[in-house]
Amino acid sequence: MSGHWVRGPIGPDADRRVTVPIRRTVLVMVPHPAAGIRLIADVVPLLRNDPRVQVVFSVTDTGRWWQGTEDLVRQQEAATVPWQQAVNHEFDLVLAAGYNDLDQARGPVLLLPHGAGHLASRKFSRHAGPKGLPHAGLSRESLTRRGRVLPAAIGLTHDDELVALRSSCPEAVHAAVVVGDPCLDRMVASLPARDRYRAALGVPDGHRLITVSSTWTPDSTFGRQFRLCRALLDEFPDDRVGLVLHPNAWSVHGRWQVRAWLHDCIQAGLLVVPPEEGWRAMLVASDHLLGDHGSTTQYASAIGVPVTLASFPEGNVRRGSLADAVRGRSAELDPDRAVAPQLVARGGAGIADLVSSRRGGAAAALRATMYRLMDLPEPDTPAVTERVPLPQPLRPEPL
Repeated sequence: MSGHWVRGPIGPDADRRVTVPIRRTVLVMVPHPAAGIRLIADVVPLLRNDPRVQVVFSVTDTGRWWQGTEDLVRQQEAATVPWQQAVNHEFDLVLAAGYNDLDQARGPVLLLPHGAGHLASRKFSRHAGPKGLPHAGLSRESLTRRGRVLPAAIGLTHDDELVALRSSCPEAVHAAVVVGDPCLDRMVASLPARDRYRAALGVPDGHRLITVSSTWTPDSTFGRQFRLCRALLDEFPDDRVGLVLHPNAWSVHGRWQVRAWLHDCIQAGLLVVPPEEGWRAMLVASDHLLGDHGSTTQYASAIGVPVTLASFPEGNVRRGSLADAVRGRSAELDPDRAVAPQLVARGGAGIADLVSSRRGGAAAALRATMYRLMDLPEPDTPAVTERVPLPQPLRPEPL
């Protein structure tokens, strides 16, 4: 995906190569797997069935440093161009789910979060550490270059983010559009199919699915409680145990290593979903979740799954953040005691309203924003909030 330019649907003489006449071209920026997964799963499908629109993917300069980014894009079997070719073409719309390389893109950028909202749960930047100044996200440093606001539209999940933006980068307020959270909307739409997801995961009737969720870095569930999955398999032999691991953990360590670390657990029945998809279906199917300060835990709480915190980074979670709100509504795991008595059925009352202030409307709002930026009338058919796909957990190796 790097090196020579490709003869695709963009560039000089493209009109002589294409089969379907194209009126607008859309660039999907993929700087790392987490950003790519969000756009591929929840945003790009809103452009289906429109012969006027051509979608092109490109792995950005940042993406070449993350293992698995090019593989993720290659799996889409989409028109893909090297980044150096992409930055020399003017697109009608650029989709981004992260701040990386925004200043290089040419065309109106729609910026979206790749997790639960733009506002950080961490108090300090991963780069600056505890010696840096606390920040909430949506910073001027991320949104502007040399006084120019980079995104043409900033898709916010909540009205609270608009308030934060007015404080952190007021010159970008004109670009703000509160669209809601398409990921949460799809999970909520999937709740009626819970039994189908449980069947796909092999959860027998009358048995529980206990899921472990982990973000990345050493203060995550997987970093601090590496043997938790094994302990759950031993303590709940008649139930099922699942694991949802952040895409960056898969990317940094490599898929082989993650599988190697979990080999015995997978052989013993641990349900591990790949990072691209399956985690949302697993949350919908779950009876309880053991998690941390990551977005997965927040989404689980938002759809009503009882949460117990297995890890929480004291001193590095921003007060008033989603992670802080989930903590206030969740039990905390004592690793020196049996897990079963600690699985209290405490729901995350009000978390869904903190994740999104436009619940159920993200698909329509996102599509309307994309077509506005492309200066193209929307299709006549309504935008649909689709259920998430059936999960396909990793298979144990044959004995």
